[in-house]
Amino acid sequence: MERNHTMMQFFEWHVENDGKHWQRLKERAPELRAAGITSVWIPPASKGQSDEDTGYGIYDVYDLGEFDQKGTVRTKYGTKDELVEAIQVAHENDIAIYADVVMNHKAAADELETIKVVEVHPEDRSQEISEEFEIDAWTKFTFPGRNGKYSDFIWTHEFFNGTDFDAREDKTGVFKISGKNKDWNDQVDDEFGNYDYLMFANIDYNHPEVREEMINWGNWFKETINCQGFRLDAIKHINYEFVNEFAKSMIGDNPEGFYMVGEFWKSDLDDCRQFLDSVDYTIDLFDVPLHYKFHEASQQGQDFDLTTLFADTLVESHPTNAVTFVDNHDSQPGESLESWIDDWFKQHAYASVLLRKDGYPCVFYGDYYGVQGPHPVEGKKEMIDALLYARYHKAYGEQEDYLDDPHCVGWVRRGVEEFPNSGCAVLLSNADMCEKRMFVGESRAGEQWFDYTNHQEEPVVIDEEGFGVFPVPGGGVSVFAPRDEQ
Repeated sequence: MERNHTMMQFFEWHVENDGKHWQRLKERAPELRAAGITSVWIPPASKGQSDEDTGYGIYDVYDLGEFDQKGTVRTKYGTKDELVEAIQVAHENDIAIYADVVMNHKAAADELETIKVVEVHPEDRSQEISEEFEIDAWTKFTFPGRNGKYSDFIWTHEFFNGTDFDAREDKTGVFKISGKNKDWNDQVDDEFGNYDYLMFANIDYNHPEVREEMINWGNWFKETINCQGFRLDAIKHINYEFVNEFAKSMIGDNPEGFYMVGEFWKSDLDDCRQFLDSVDYTIDLFDVPLHYKFHEASQQGQDFDLTTLFADTLVESHPTNAVTFVDNHDSQPGESLESWIDDWFKQHAYASVLLRKDGYPCVFYGDYYGVQGPHPVEGKKEMIDALLYARYHKAYGEQEDYLDDPHCVGWVRRGVEEFPNSGCAVLLSNADMCEKRMFVGESRAGEQWFDYTNHQEEPVVIDEEGFGVFPVPGGGVSVFAPRDEQ
């Protein structure tokens, strides 16, 4: 039986722009593995608009910090050699690497082109609000600093279907590019009428040459850095048929050997289900509905009904396809999808993703090490480490839920023989101090279980019937488990 696996998102939006982030990964790999982290999702490694770009304003997918382009050789995070070295050290510490893949758009083109477009309504991209007209658009990418190394593919307006700036008139808008077979992809999210267009020069996945080039790049990328999986960015804006084709091409004949998870940012569970159907369940999804449940619970306090915490979430309906998380770089304060979980509920949320049997949990760098920038937040490493320890050593075996009180819920994991002294009892409160009698197994009679969150000093003694009466402080969390030496 394998130990539990846990992912870490190893960046936040305001990681220092010192070019040393790959070095930080290399240095921290041993401590992360010791804490129970078994995989790391790294930020986008390709060259962006400048060395300050977080990686989502992507310019050249083949430049991993190797060529002098956009005023820099390194990316925000370092050089290609430093990236490859950091990944090697992660592997030496038995940590898998999942690379962030940005395939929706390209930014900071090298040359202008005069092209024909139709302007569409920004709130309904299916509604054209102009006749066809010409603009000067930044849609030609020649990558002069790379000079054809790895790929000689030159991107022109033929390979995009939308852009957002007319340099001739110095005007912004949503401009749909005209031409043969040119339209928005219809296999995308239907928000704003059609949500194919997100930003910059929008890649046209109806074009067969584009599909071929991006699949070629994906294979080159994974082999070059030797990663074990991809995190796919912004997939609700990318032709779902291509997402499926790309995933199957990357996974190949070895579904256990390459992992894929997508960012499909929709809070409605039915939308998530329909997307998984459309890509034949080839990839997992981040559990956005669960994240918003955590956010709602943290905002409402004792008015939130904890018995509904997991209702209508991906981990409840599709547990084998759910990557559970608390917060990320987009939900952190001041960012585009801000929905930050309040501090008082962070421990509740992490206990809910780390100590239950379903889902593949992801710990956020900003929660663990802290958030920098204009909205700084202190890290919660000590709090999360205690839960990571409980996940790695205790959270095994059959799960029984006690989701029976709107203000106080719990669950138990009965443990397994393969891991001595495993098993745990978890309680969450959003109101007053409370206690709950929960069954951990007749074989545990007489054992003393201690609170690994250190909120409760006294141990709980399991009675002869296998029950314990477990307390939790008001608005708090407790995680009881046997000591390792028992």
